[in-house]
Amino acid sequence: MNVLVCIKRVPDTGARFELTADAQEIDTRNMEYAISPHEECAVEEAIRLVEKHGGSATVLTLGSEAASEQIREALAKGVERGVLLETDGKEWDAGATAQAIVEAIRATPFDVILFGNECADAGNYQVGVRVAQQLGLPCVTGIKALEINGGMAQAKCEVAGGWEVYEVPMPAVFTVKEGINTPRHPSLRGIMAAKKKEIGRVKPTQPNVQLLKKRLKKPPERSGKVEILGQGKEAASAIVAKLKELGVIQ
Repeated sequence: MNVLVCIKRVPDTGARFELTADAQEIDTRNMEYAISPHEECAVEEAIRLVEKHGGSATVLTLGSEAASEQIREALAKGVERGVLLETDGKEWDAGATAQAIVEAIRATPFDVILFGNECADAGNYQVGVRVAQQLGLPCVTGIKALEINGGMAQAKCEVAGGWEVYEVPMPAVFTVKEGINTPRHPSLRGIMAAKKKEIGRVKPTQPNVQLLKKRLKKPPERSGKVEILGQGKEAASAIVAKLKELGVIQ
């Protein structure tokens, strides 16, 4: 089985960020980067599929040379091959990204193509679906379980009160949500081996811009207040009064 997993280099989701003066980009000075969280689970799922069924896994990303850091992280965990669609680092929209991925893999016989359900920065939910459409492949989004039986794949999506179950023929595209698995940490041996692996590089041609970005805007800061009700046992009566005020108790 040949598995492709597509990832994206994104700013650390727990970090505070500022915009550049022209509001066109995130100011990346002193920022840490990581694989987008849903895609971490997609990497883990690719490794598990190969461990169970044999074959090989490939990790692919579109971005600047700096994105090779995230490729090597996936290689250190157990993915065999890495491919960088190398750009100048500027953001590509979902349509352009999907087209570049399709051009890079069209001639490669992958059985399963995995994406994160959405990336942590743009969060547009589109790239996996667009790749599937251009390749003419079935696509199941937002999955939290995946089983392969012969030439068929069974994918499960969690919904209120239960599961939706889909069976599709392979090759197929799936977008993975957090919770499908627990991503492993790379071992020291894996990290050392990943440093020696060669990463394939392709320079895709960016198509004509379909969406024009006007500016980025930070969401408003959340505000709140803290009320200290007291200290020690003297606070007990104040806590009870506050709970009654909030309607938690009668």
